Amino acid sequence: MDVLKEHTIEFTGLKDGVHAFVFDLDQPFFEAAADEMLEGGRVTADVTLEKGPGMLVANIHCHGAVRTTCDHCNGPMEQPIDGRQRQVFHLNGRQHFDGSEDEVVGLDPNDHAIALTHFLYECVRLAMPTRRLHAPGACDPEVEAALARHLHHDGPEPDDPRWAALRKLKQQR
Repeated sequence: MDVLKEHTIEFTGLKDGVHAFVFDLDQPFFEAAADEMLEGGRVTADVTLEKGPGMLVANIHCHGAVRTTCDHCNGPMEQPIDGRQRQVFHLNGRQHFDGSEDEVVGLDPNDHAIALTHFLYECVRLAMPTRRLHAPGACDPEVEAALARHLHHDGPEPDDPRWAALRKLKQQR
């Protein structure tokens, strides 16, 4: 994902304590994400950054709606999201972390800013449900009709000799 400068926080000028930031994630953010599931949207990211000696803790809250496609009818839809993520930045060097700690990112002592674009993307992406579906009755009626014609309904199945051995096992139970 491309880093967007509007999602960068310069922390060297900040005093120790809690600081609040708000980022609007709109079309440039979704274009930078280059994720075919995220077609666009309007999401607000509220970030509270707690700065302490040697450490920054970013609490990210992303909420809004993302344009995507329905997994059932493949039609466009808006998916509401509400996600939270915590990210810790350690200011005492990268060499102390081997990458096994997902929540901790080591920063070089010469770093003066953190780019949050990737972490905002993670928060949005993880807030998306596994299956994205329109509300009942809101799917494309033409697709619904085509699916109804091809669905296998419960009822007597045509006799297929390939399944005879399995049916015989089921009956023995």
